[in-house]
Amino acid sequence: MQIPKKKWKIFVIHHSHTDIGYTERQEKIESFHVDYIKQAIEIINKSRDGSRPEWKGFKWTCETFWAVEKFLEQASPETKEQFMEALQQGDIELSGTYLNMTELIDYDILKKLFLKAKRLAEATDVPLNSAMTADINGYSWGYSQAMYDAGIRNLLSCVHTHHGMYAIGRKQLPFYWETPTGDKLLVWNGEHYMLGNELGISPGAVLSYSIRDEFETTPNMENHWEMAETRIMRYLCQLEKEDYPYDFALVNVMGLLRDNAAPNGKIMDFIHRWNSEYGNNVEIEMTTLNTFFDHVKNQEFEIPVYKGDWPDWWSDGVASTAMNTQIFRDAQRNLRLVKNLDQNNDTVSKETIENIEHQLTMYAEHTWGYHSSVYEPWHPMVQSLEVRKAAYAANASRMVFTALDHLKHTKGEALLSPERPFRYKVVNPFDHVVEDIAHIYLDGWEPSLFKNGFEVIDEQTGEVVPHQMDLVSEGNQISIVVKLQKDEEKIFSLRETSNKAGLTTQSTRLKGNDGVYDMENLVNLGDTPSKIKVTETGIESPFARIKWQADKGIYSWIDKNTGNELLRDEQGHAAFTPVYEVTPAGAEDQMAEVRRKMGRNRKGMDVQRSIGTLTGVKEISNGELYCVVELLYKIEGMSHYSLFLKVYHDLPRVDVSVRIHKDSVWDPENVYISMPFCTGNRASEELWLEKAGALIRPAVDQLPGTGTDYYSIQEGLAYISEETGLLIATPDTPLVQLGPLEHGQRLVHGQQTGDEANHLYAWPLTNYWETNFKGTLGGFYEFRYIVQWGDQIDSADKAIQLCQSLNIGTTSFRLNKLS
Repeated sequence: MQIPKKKWKIFVIHHSHTDIGYTERQEKIESFHVDYIKQAIEIINKSRDGSRPEWKGFKWTCETFWAVEKFLEQASPETKEQFMEALQQGDIELSGTYLNMTELIDYDILKKLFLKAKRLAEATDVPLNSAMTADINGYSWGYSQAMYDAGIRNLLSCVHTHHGMYAIGRKQLPFYWETPTGDKLLVWNGEHYMLGNELGISPGAVLSYSIRDEFETTPNMENHWEMAETRIMRYLCQLEKEDYPYDFALVNVMGLLRDNAAPNGKIMDFIHRWNSEYGNNVEIEMTTLNTFFDHVKNQEFEIPVYKGDWPDWWSDGVASTAMNTQIFRDAQRNLRLVKNLDQNNDTVSKETIENIEHQLTMYAEHTWGYHSSVYEPWHPMVQSLEVRKAAYAANASRMVFTALDHLKHTKGEALLSPERPFRYKVVNPFDHVVEDIAHIYLDGWEPSLFKNGFEVIDEQTGEVVPHQMDLVSEGNQISIVVKLQKDEEKIFSLRETSNKAGLTTQSTRLKGNDGVYDMENLVNLGDTPSKIKVTETGIESPFARIKWQADKGIYSWIDKNTGNELLRDEQGHAAFTPVYEVTPAGAEDQMAEVRRKMGRNRKGMDVQRSIGTLTGVKEISNGELYCVVELLYKIEGMSHYSLFLKVYHDLPRVDVSVRIHKDSVWDPENVYISMPFCTGNRASEELWLEKAGALIRPAVDQLPGTGTDYYSIQEGLAYISEETGLLIATPDTPLVQLGPLEHGQRLVHGQQTGDEANHLYAWPLTNYWETNFKGTLGGFYEFRYIVQWGDQIDSADKAIQLCQSLNIGTTSFRLNKLS
């Protein structure tokens, strides 16, 4: 047996990793964690009253405050009192983490989550300086700021490196994470959250996951002690070989061989026996986060400082349930709208807001389904947990729109009734000027009430406002361009016009009932030229000239004000062209295994890639404000893929809707949407992404060793150069791919050569994970994107502010008679 050269101390954090739904129904998981705190109290009480002296020294760390919150809601007064006593004694410790989250959650909610534990700590006069996470692979840069602002100064990160990787290239070391405002958070870059089980510290809960050696491990192995001796000593000797600077290490341990595991007093049996035999060389101590971090800070070694984003390798689960994620994002966005419209909670109660935030939080938690979702997709538990997960997003959506309806009603909204006036209020809910498209509606029968047609009047000025009407699912949608000051409201009304003119055939226009216009007019006599011209090969407005070809798709996008080409010369795929990937599993019993072997590629070496081919173009509408064309594509894996481009007359903006009917396929798949945009001034151009709580430049503003392939963003992104900018608002799909699509060696930050093309793709759909992703992506989807450009987009802050307001839009509603 190898013996380390120096005297060592192993600190042990005993906790239960919280997965909401991976191993059981969500409500059952809640019951488990409530009972685990009760079990920990019982172990502590028995270790103190003398009935179980072998458990002396037991400490329990509550990995998530969610478990504590649920315990306090359900426990008896006596049990609560015992819990508070254990907190005061330091035998139970709070972590500032509410749940292990994905990057879906926005910064406003994130801040509140960290304050939940802080409030209890302050009320009970116990220290809360630390937080821990387990099984997640990263955090938005704003996560660090939210922690620091809540009084948290230390973070234990137990990254799970399956399909992911820890930051800075080395584990078991500390670093200071500089926040966006320059504060510093001490991070311990920890091991896998069950390394203690692999080392044998939890008898009856032994496994081999990251350790591969001569031992055939079973949970209750006969040669457990021999295995523990060998593995612990070998692990410490390896740290010495790696010039590890400290004489201590930290390991996490679980009481049972599963996530959502119970506390186990027998771990202390093992620790006492170990210390009696090897304590002079290697001492083991069960500890708490605050105690451990105090020990780290007392060391003489200099701790390095890093600043920037920590992209989450595991953020891609959100694209396995894209429709539910879309509903979540819409609900979260509209919650911000409700808060803007009712800042003092005069109409919508704080309790309602908190209930909505809770539903959003539960959806954004990192567990994406039952552990056998891929290899048993028909299992009742798989189906049940999928529906429950979706219900969080659906509940948030229902609750937030109920609140929004209530707000509009208090502001004078007219509900359905005969003879409602044709008056509409349009509200800017933002604290900055907004120029946008506002939508007001007529019911299906109401246009017939205006026998000669109608016009839209700005009631404040009396001016006629240009409009365009389309038939949509909500009825007749009337679009108008509005420019509103901060918090400004305007009222518009409809009145009948007497100058309605019929349409007749033209003797010069070469377009008939087939809708095809593939030639210019030979003669123009008295025509009123449209501001937007559409042909079979392109569309042109006063601001943009967009071209496409069957063999290329959309290959050119010219800013007519500058003449700049807004698509990259080296584009791998044309703008909004779909890219479909499937990795054949070969057999049904290999569906999970083929995914397991993908590592960090998210696809296999034998991936089959299909590129969409443009097959047709249709003009849908062309009116006063905009023109809509549909581009049809053919591609493997989808029975339908089309683009709707809405090109505006008077705005440098194009709204894009991507409509997909995805085939149901069990094999691992990816769908990407190409977005090879630029500003046309590549020399000074920078790409900015909105992460929760911070704007970042990918592969620039991030920690060393973190992923550079893809990012989970909030409302959008922007390319900013010295003269101009271009933004892409992304209301529906959070993932963007910047790394190469090809299978191969992946690069983390610090390994870039500088030659990366950084071709941008939206990544709306994936099901590559072998356990808890949804097994099939089949179904109908519509994903929206807004592209806007110009010299008015002169900073990243302004661009992202625009993305946020474009995705929410102005608020409009019909007024009642009393308004």
